[in-house]
Amino acid sequence: MGDHGGRVPNGAEVRRALGRAATGRALDVGEATALLTARGAALDELLRVAGDTRDAGLREAGRPGVVTYSKKVFVPLTRLCRDRCHYCTFATVPHRLPAAYLERDEVLAIAREGAAQGCKEALFTLGDRPEERWPAARRWLDERGYDSTLDYLRACAVAVLEETGLLPHLNPGVLSWSELQRLKPVAPSMGMMLETTATRLWSEPGGPHFGSPDKEPAVRLRVLDDAGRVGVPFTTGILIGIGENLTERVDALFAIRRAMREYGHLQEVIVQNFRAKPDTAMRGMPDAELHDLAATVAVARLLLGPKARIQAPPNLIAGEYDLLLRAGIDDWGGVSPVTPDHVNPERPWPHLDELAARTASAGFTLRERLTVYPEYVRAGEPWLDPRLLPHVTALADPVTGLAVEEARPVGRPWQEPEEVFGGRTDLHATIDVTGRTEDRRGDFDSVYGDWSEVANKVTAEALAVRAGVPGTGGASGADGDLRAGLRLAADDPAALLEPAHEAKALALFGADGPALDELCRIADDARRDAVGDDVTYVVNRNINFTNVCYVGCRFCAFAQRESDADAFRLSLSQVADRAEEAWVGGATEVCLQGGIDPKMPVTGYADIVRAIKARVPGMHVHAFSPMEIVTAAAKAGVPVREWLGRLREAGLDTIPGTAAEILDDDVRWVLTKGKLPASAWVEVVSTAHELGIRSSSTMMYGHVDHPGQWLAHFRVLAGVQDRTGGFTEFVALPFVHTNAPIYLAGVARPGPTWRENRVVHAMARLLLHGRIDNIQCSWVKLGDAGTVEMLRGGCNDLGGTLMEETISRMAGSGNGSARTEEQLRGIAAAAGRPFRKRTTAYGHVGA
Repeated sequence: MGDHGGRVPNGAEVRRALGRAATGRALDVGEATALLTARGAALDELLRVAGDTRDAGLREAGRPGVVTYSKKVFVPLTRLCRDRCHYCTFATVPHRLPAAYLERDEVLAIAREGAAQGCKEALFTLGDRPEERWPAARRWLDERGYDSTLDYLRACAVAVLEETGLLPHLNPGVLSWSELQRLKPVAPSMGMMLETTATRLWSEPGGPHFGSPDKEPAVRLRVLDDAGRVGVPFTTGILIGIGENLTERVDALFAIRRAMREYGHLQEVIVQNFRAKPDTAMRGMPDAELHDLAATVAVARLLLGPKARIQAPPNLIAGEYDLLLRAGIDDWGGVSPVTPDHVNPERPWPHLDELAARTASAGFTLRERLTVYPEYVRAGEPWLDPRLLPHVTALADPVTGLAVEEARPVGRPWQEPEEVFGGRTDLHATIDVTGRTEDRRGDFDSVYGDWSEVANKVTAEALAVRAGVPGTGGASGADGDLRAGLRLAADDPAALLEPAHEAKALALFGADGPALDELCRIADDARRDAVGDDVTYVVNRNINFTNVCYVGCRFCAFAQRESDADAFRLSLSQVADRAEEAWVGGATEVCLQGGIDPKMPVTGYADIVRAIKARVPGMHVHAFSPMEIVTAAAKAGVPVREWLGRLREAGLDTIPGTAAEILDDDVRWVLTKGKLPASAWVEVVSTAHELGIRSSSTMMYGHVDHPGQWLAHFRVLAGVQDRTGGFTEFVALPFVHTNAPIYLAGVARPGPTWRENRVVHAMARLLLHGRIDNIQCSWVKLGDAGTVEMLRGGCNDLGGTLMEETISRMAGSGNGSARTEEQLRGIAAAAGRPFRKRTTAYGHVGA
């Protein structure tokens, strides 16, 4: 039994914790730690309670008494690794291997042998990024034209799907959000063991993970979250007996539970016991004791709940099948009749007949599953990419989601499904008349994650802003800083972005009353100096080509499931028709954005641009948010730069800088769930600028954010502009709360206050002075009267006529979906200013 991390729990504490568990009460860290020490009769009672919890979950899942396994082959793509884990025999050095990687033909030979014996899973196991440590790995990849191990892994997964029909499960180690996006289309599931959250085992010399950059717990926890954001059915788990104490072990289980609740993507949790191996630094470490393993499995079951799928590898338990089944497992993991366990080669897999018999003797039925668990098979989208669905459904029972045991994998094309157009394609016109069908989409209670976990991530500063506490979120409004800030705003406004003047900038964000009026006057003077008095606008049309989306952004009321009543997809000809109608109506620009539709073909975005340019060659195409670009590039398996180059060749002119929200991941992950991280947004817009594709910039505020994050957001935009000069304007976007899921769930506040609207627009003018000349206010979100006021406080641009606007209207904006030129000119006149029609890039056009 491991160190307890402090005082050893006594018998009374164990009994108390058992009593709480038996009555279904929630356990805290101390109680869960106490239960790990249960032995004898106390352990028997713990196993009984855990087993009952497991049984209830299986009944609810519709498969009472069923314990599952996956019939697989093990594909050790490379045994090279940049990490140096002290217990690992899988990773080795180049001179001990015939080659740095398995060749593609070797991978397919393993897969074909597995398919011939009825296996359905190809488990790809490999070291983390070996090319970053071993020149032999870098050379091998270069010789075959692959940029990275992950590129080669993706290619091999596609080959296995197309040539054998086995379903890849990928275990490549630490992955970024973008890398998970790239791999999701080629694998129904992926995995990475968390192992432990004990940072000391990574940071201290002599620790099992010391010298292994990919084993830092914070890094691995980010992978769990990113997998949830991308919607990958994911496997994780803990490794016990590697030097962690019992409190640290429980902490790891709580971390897994948090990710599971927030995203719903953790399809299984493995509780694996350390087994010492010869020729490793930890060869003298005692194996984790099996009763310790059983107690840990039981505690995992109680903490993770009846719906969790919990696994213990059957080749590491010394024949104690009954003990682990009593403890609450419901899965034996992958078992191979073809290949050894390359991670634990000294521990052979049990024969499937023996596994079935041992399972039956404990009162359970052994059933085969696929690499992706039944719940995700039955759900389909958004968990499974459409290109994988034919491979999965060919092997799955449509009722249970389990494997059809007699089914044999057959290679199938990995290709785009046929697009189906239609749905509520008149939504752009009818939204102002009949409105949306329901105030929320049909999967409201599940697609956004556990709302209580989401609410726990809202910062204290944002909660204080929501409560109306003055001087919160850094915006103190202290008299000294406020007066100094106003002086600096008048003399050198851009200096407010400098860290030395942060207190002054934050004080200005808290300005109210006469100070706010003065701030807006200074901003308007800066506007006059930068761009003159003209109020500009563009004659344009918004075209939302689809609202089908499964990303699950918690602020978005636009996205719909394919089956929802308000869902639609436009065909290429319908998009071109709308562009032509706009041209005839005097528009010089079309702005295109859509949901992240999993059935959008890889060529779809470029095809849209080509269709518009073919129909209306002179139309400026302002299209595709950074989120659309980064996910499309990942789907195509190419870098963002290459993808943007393809769009430019198709005729793309500029891109909208939407999907920014707040460029601070602490608030983004509350607000958006699955949208691209701030660093990816910056990468996309910076790359676009470098290619000569300019963009707007935006900030959506007034939800779960605070002024300190607004200031940081402006700093990010200024940094990009200093490097690239590619932003044409900044657009402040007040959060429209009415139908926003995060507001309906009680997490977000009901949009910004009127004071905050004035402050944000004025501060945008001042903070971006000398960098971004054009500050736009949104009549869609502010209304005409509000827009007039923003024009008096630093803004110079009204945006466009739009002709149709669906996104804000679906969220509940009451300001309509179109304005005529005459109406926009009327807004300028109400502000006492002249007007001027412009191009997308703020050039002059004729009257």
